[in-house]
Amino acid sequence: MSDKIEDLQRRMDAAANALDFEEAQRIRDRINLMRGGATAADVAKSDTSGLVRQQPGAMGLGTSRQRPTPPPGWKPPPKPDLMTSGRKGK
Repeated sequence: MSDKIEDLQRRMDAAANALDFEEAQRIRDRINLMRGGATAADVAKSDTSGLVRQQPGAMGLGTSRQRPTPPPGWKPPPKPDLMTSGRKGK
């Protein structure tokens, strides 16, 4: 398996030297999948075009959280009235 990773590393370097950065990125993602434990067959079938890397400067606690989008037609509930919350009716 290390021979395969080294071969991919050489191909990635050659693509970067030829200024084909898109191909170098695809090969880099395949190398990362193999280092993560995927088999060569799984890596060959995988589509890494949708992977997005974290942007520089966007690091820190909570920046890698998913940003959920509400379903269509959803409205947030009304906020409680601070003047009447916590009081008992008499």
